[in-house]
Amino acid sequence: MLALSSPPIDSEDYLYELKWDGTRCIAFVEEGRVRLQNRRLLDITRRYPEFRDLPASLRASSAILDGEIVVLEGGRPDFRKLQEREHVEDPFRVEILSRILPATYVVFDLLSIDGKDLMKMPLVERRRILEGLFPLGENVILSEVYPRGKALYREALSLGFEGIMAKRKDSPYLPGVRSSYWLKVKGVMDVDAVVCGYLEGEGERRGLFGSLVLGLFHKGRLVHIGQVGTGFDARDMEVINKRLKRLATGSCPFEVEPRLKRRVFWCRPEMVVRVSFQEWTVDGKLRAPSFKGIRDDKGPEECLTPPSFPGSSSGPP
Repeated sequence: MLALSSPPIDSEDYLYELKWDGTRCIAFVEEGRVRLQNRRLLDITRRYPEFRDLPASLRASSAILDGEIVVLEGGRPDFRKLQEREHVEDPFRVEILSRILPATYVVFDLLSIDGKDLMKMPLVERRRILEGLFPLGENVILSEVYPRGKALYREALSLGFEGIMAKRKDSPYLPGVRSSYWLKVKGVMDVDAVVCGYLEGEGERRGLFGSLVLGLFHKGRLVHIGQVGTGFDARDMEVINKRLKRLATGSCPFEVEPRLKRRVFWCRPEMVVRVSFQEWTVDGKLRAPSFKGIRDDKGPEECLTPPSFPGSSSGPP
């Protein structure tokens, strides 16, 4: 289930939670085993061995949970540290990182329990049943709910969280649906964008990329929203460079090829990255963008221009 963007609100019709900056995850618990699936329906169980004991502590024989996988630093989610967990396939390194950078599964919804489908049930009823399943384990916590949105929003920003979620108490669970049942209220601007190519690297980045050429889908067309060339560490550069080589193509993925000042290499628009930025320019470009991480849990078709994008209507694109 997905959310629309919103300013802070206070309404007795909603429950309010902190917004956890991580990887969205559905957990299927059955017959003493757990299977983890991200929002692209990819199996990510092998990446998080710290959750394999979840079935033993669950107060049910089977369940389907919805939540967010995060790596906490000082009680706050650290998206960059989570990135170190997301792109590792070697089993030995996975085990080591599960001890060095342990992940936490923050559960906020319950879709099924003991074979009973709960998705048509109001959120408050699903929450009541969910709370009865805890405590689940050392690395699994329940996302707490609060009665006031504006106060929680201010407190969340002061503590370093990116914002809050507001969810209608009577909302059913609607897989894949983005509606006003769930609202996201964010204090920082960021966007998940499609990598469409890269500019040639210079100096210390010779042989690598200098910046990534980014795009979003606007009214069904892939449009250029600028480049990002900051925020990368050495590991980011290595991982992204390898992917760019696999995605290389000779044709521009935009309908209208942008004019760029340096040599550009195009790639198939399949890799998604998260970028923070100050604001949109009047011509629909990112001002002062900075790379935050790769989004393997999100597909390019989900990278749509937000309502704040110049030329967008007030509703979702």
